[in-house]
Amino acid sequence: MPRDIPESDWKVFRELRTKALERFCERVLIDVQRLSSDSSKTFHDRYIDVYRLIEQRDRELARAIDAPRRSRAMLELALLVSRGLIEPEELKRFTPTTRDTIASLLTRQG
Repeated sequence: MPRDIPESDWKVFRELRTKALERFCERVLIDVQRLSSDSSKTFHDRYIDVYRLIEQRDRELARAIDAPRRSRAMLELALLVSRGLIEPEELKRFTPTTRDTIASLLTRQG
């Protein structure tokens, strides 16, 4: 299985990584809004729920998006795809070899 990502795919990855980051943050903010507006809980309980969510999502963000490196691009791309942060149409922008590698990594994860 190829370990390094081709230059053309690296450029696409960096572009889509920005979109994935926006999608990730949007989802987190939607969840924060849902948790913070739950009137069945006290404000303190809501605060704790939001804090825990942010803490958990921050760890996910660090694994999936922070500090991209070519050596980890395939793994990070597979993680972004598995989280639904890269759309199927966007995935088609990668070379067949990269798409095959991602599919293989996703099969191993599942």
